[in-house]
Amino acid sequence: MNIHSLDAIALSQKIQTQEITATQVITQFIHNIEQQNPKLNCFTTVLKSKPFEQAKNIDQKIAKGENLGILTGVPFAVKNLFDIEGIITLAGSKINQENLPASQDATAIRKLKAAGAILIGALNMDEYAYGFVTENSHYGATPNPYDLSRISGGSSGGSAAAVAANLIPFSLGSDTNGSIRVPAALCGVFGLKPTYGRLSRSGTVLFSNSLDHIGGFTRSVRDMAAIFDVLQGEDKTDPVCTSLAPQLCFTQLNRDINNFKIAVTGNYFQEGAETEALEVVETVAKLLNTEQIISIPEAHRARAAAYIITACEGSNFHLKNLRSRPQDFDSATRDRFLAGAFIPNTWYIQAQRFRRWYRDQVKQIFQKVDVIIAPTTPCVATPLGQEKMIINGEEILIRPNLGRFTQPLSFIGLPVLSFPMLRPNKLPLGVQLIAAPYQELKILQVAAFLEDKLKTL
Repeated sequence: MNIHSLDAIALSQKIQTQEITATQVITQFIHNIEQQNPKLNCFTTVLKSKPFEQAKNIDQKIAKGENLGILTGVPFAVKNLFDIEGIITLAGSKINQENLPASQDATAIRKLKAAGAILIGALNMDEYAYGFVTENSHYGATPNPYDLSRISGGSSGGSAAAVAANLIPFSLGSDTNGSIRVPAALCGVFGLKPTYGRLSRSGTVLFSNSLDHIGGFTRSVRDMAAIFDVLQGEDKTDPVCTSLAPQLCFTQLNRDINNFKIAVTGNYFQEGAETEALEVVETVAKLLNTEQIISIPEAHRARAAAYIITACEGSNFHLKNLRSRPQDFDSATRDRFLAGAFIPNTWYIQAQRFRRWYRDQVKQIFQKVDVIIAPTTPCVATPLGQEKMIINGEEILIRPNLGRFTQPLSFIGLPVLSFPMLRPNKLPLGVQLIAAPYQELKILQVAAFLEDKLKTL
C-alpha cells in the first residue's frame, strides 16, 4: 500500500478500519522524510519520540473500538513559527535560537492533535516570514519538488513543498501578503488563507499583527475542508480570533455551484503576468462557464498600502535587535526591516485609512458576485538565487513581485484559496478563488467542482 500518496481523509479511514496501524504510518513517513529531506530541505526539526507515543495510544484506542477524530493517525507538520512544546520556535531566524523551548503547543496544533492528527516536525521558511522564496541564509533554501533548481515560494515554502513531495499529507503555514498562496501555487498544492481572525494565531510568531493569518496546505479539497473545520473556534488568547460560530465545511461540502455568481478579475489582475499565468485563469473561467469580468478599484494602491503596513509593523517587532545586532539577521530580511523602520508615521496612518475605503469598495462587489477568480502568481517558480525576472519585457525584482496578485486581497482579510493547476510537462501554477469574509464554504465548493472537472479532462 502506497500510503504517501493518500490524502488525509483516506489515510485516517484506513487507520480507523485497521487496514494499517498509526504506528506503521508514522514509521513509514518519518523514514521517508529522513531519506528525502536532505535534498528537499523542508524540515528544520523532525520529532522522534512523541509521534510514536501518540500513534501507539491511537492504535490502542482503535483496538478497544473507540471512535476517534476525523484526522486520526494522520501525520502533519507546521511552519517553524508555530510553537511546539519542548522545541525552540525559530521563525526562520538565527536570533531565536537563543530563546527557551516553547512551554506548550500553539492553539492550532492542539486542535489538530485533539482531532487525532500526529505532529512530526517543523518546516523551513523565510526569516520572520518576510519573503516569497524560502531561500534562508541560516537554514538553506527549500527547492521546488517539481524542479530542484527552482524556488518553492515563500514564506511558507517548506510547508508547501513537504505536501507536494508527499512527505506529509497536510501542513500549516501563515499568510501575511501571500505566504500560503504563493508557495501553494508554485508547488502545485491547495493553500487556504481564511478570513482574517477566523483561525487562532495564538502560539505563533507574528510578522504583521493586522495582516497575519494561519492556514493549511493539502492535496485535496476535502482535506482542506476538514482541517479548516478542526481549526475554527474562538480563542481568547488571540484577540482577533472572533467568537463567530464555526461553519462546518466538510459535512456541507458539495459540488452544486449552479446558483453561484462567479467573475474574473480584470485590469490590475490581468497585467504584469506571464501569458501562461493568465491562461490558467482563463481555463478555470471556462470550466466554471463564466465570462463576467469585474474590476477591483485601486488594487495597485492596495498593494502599496499593504507594503507600508507590513514594513512598519514588521520592523517594529524587531526594532531592538535591528539596533543592537543587525548582523544576525538574514541580509535580505534585515534591509527590508530597516527600510520599514524609516517609513513616516503619517504614511502608516494614511495606509490604514485607505484600507477602510478599499474594504468598502470590495464589499460592494460581493453584493453582486459570490466568488472571484484571479491568478495567484505572475509566473511559475523562478530559479534559485535569481534576483530579477522579466515580465512583459520589463525587468523586475522577484521577491516583492511574486505577491503582486495576493497582496491586495489579504490586505482586507478576504478568504482565498489557491487552486493548483497541474500541467503535463510544465511547472505548476495557481488560481485564486476569492470570496467575501466568512464565506470559505463557497470557495471550497467551487474548488470541489473544479477538482472533479479536472479529473475528467
